[in-house]
Amino acid sequence: MRTQRLIMRRWRDEDREPFAAMNADPEVMEHFPASLTRAESDRMVDKIEAEFDRHGYGWWALEVRESGEFIGATGLIWPSFDAPFLPACEVGWRLARPAWGHGYATEAAREAVRYAFDEAGLDEIISMTAQRNTRSQAVMKRLGMTHLADFDHPRLAPDSPLYPQVVYHLKRP
Repeated sequence: MRTQRLIMRRWRDEDREPFAAMNADPEVMEHFPASLTRAESDRMVDKIEAEFDRHGYGWWALEVRESGEFIGATGLIWPSFDAPFLPACEVGWRLARPAWGHGYATEAAREAVRYAFDEAGLDEIISMTAQRNTRSQAVMKRLGMTHLADFDHPRLAPDSPLYPQVVYHLKRP
């Protein structure tokens, strides 16, 4: 898939190294439970590819059209924990720090949402993050999503600063 500035595509072997570097960056992973090792990052790519095989979509690798540079991932996943608003498909994103502040997350997520409604036939999309992650919440709002609920993430310890979460949603227009 293509947007004005990005290519959203399946993963290549050469994406694994920059993805692992991004997943090891403490600033990128500030709103996730922990940074990932190279092996954990590679397992994540394997899971992403398995989701493509299962659903026909997943987290697309993001590439800047002009330069060919890998900058992160954006796409659709089905969360597998128990929460009152699940099952639902989630749009999410993770970008390398040099890609922050350019509107890439919103641009790619907008295309993922379009795909969810127009091609995957979904009626609703959610997105969730830690309550303190105001940057991701701003992307959600730019996508036209509205606050659905606050919740405590069941896979995190109650004393974790990431335990209180928010979920936003958007219904098919």
